[in-house]
Amino acid sequence: MGDFLAQYGFLIVTMVQAGLLGLSLYFPLQAGQLSLASPGFYAVGGYVAAILLTNPAFAGLRESLGGALFPLTWLAAALICGLLGLVVGIPALRLRGIYLALATIAFVEILRVVSLNLEITGGAIGIFGIPQAFGFQDRWQYIWLFGPLLILTLLFARQLERSRVGRAFRAIREDELAADAMGVPPTRYKVLAFVIGAVLAGIVGAMSAPFLNTWNAKQGTFDASIAILAFVLIGGSRNIWGPVVGGALLTAVPEVLRFLADWRLVINGLVLVVASLYLPQGIVGALQGVRRPPPPRRPPSVPVVVEAPGGGS
Repeated sequence: MGDFLAQYGFLIVTMVQAGLLGLSLYFPLQAGQLSLASPGFYAVGGYVAAILLTNPAFAGLRESLGGALFPLTWLAAALICGLLGLVVGIPALRLRGIYLALATIAFVEILRVVSLNLEITGGAIGIFGIPQAFGFQDRWQYIWLFGPLLILTLLFARQLERSRVGRAFRAIREDELAADAMGVPPTRYKVLAFVIGAVLAGIVGAMSAPFLNTWNAKQGTFDASIAILAFVLIGGSRNIWGPVVGGALLTAVPEVLRFLADWRLVINGLVLVVASLYLPQGIVGALQGVRRPPPPRRPPSVPVVVEAPGGGS
């Protein structure tokens, strides 16, 4: 068991991390919003943790709090990303479809350029030497952080779907104008979904900075936006398990096929193409279709014979 965790522990934690980032994109999609801003909030959360854990200005805080500083970084990242999501979401969510996607990609690029030009973020070099959370000795031990976060997020998503807010999300996703006519305020719920995704991505970023031991502007890029979108679409965008399955699969395939050298990237691309063509509802959606019983067959209709007056037909 120890050898297995030593060899595959980093990959397992990365798969869970990818599932969480997929879920951060899943929440806006529940309200019908194609937002690609998750890598930006993920990068901000990581920078918050990296600065608090390494910057000399916070040395006194680190000495006084010790291990309690790590949960504080998660809380700080959640608050900052939630506030940033609120500020960005109110004007951006007036856009729809591809225009919203372009606006959120621009947001990610703005954050990347700003981080490249700030001294506190380490510029192009980034921040190195981030201490391991709670003195972890092996990377697989981060499963004790990402695993509970994934479980809590899934429970939250399940309860949210069953709540009045979840029903409002679905109503807006299916027909925003009809939902507005029925008294559901679209802007309020779309901003709420956007902020929930931003908070989750920020917490994942704050946990990932110690896990990766370094943090730089490459964590939040356009490529990351497309990768996270692929997690959701390949896994399934209408089920909470879809982003988790998609993130785990697309993270594992290139690593498991590493012995094929550059051909593994070709196979990974083929998986994306085949899944997009033949699994429009994602892997989880296809599995649900297999398990779902066929609709009941209607009994054959009996022809009605109308007798004509006088005994004829």
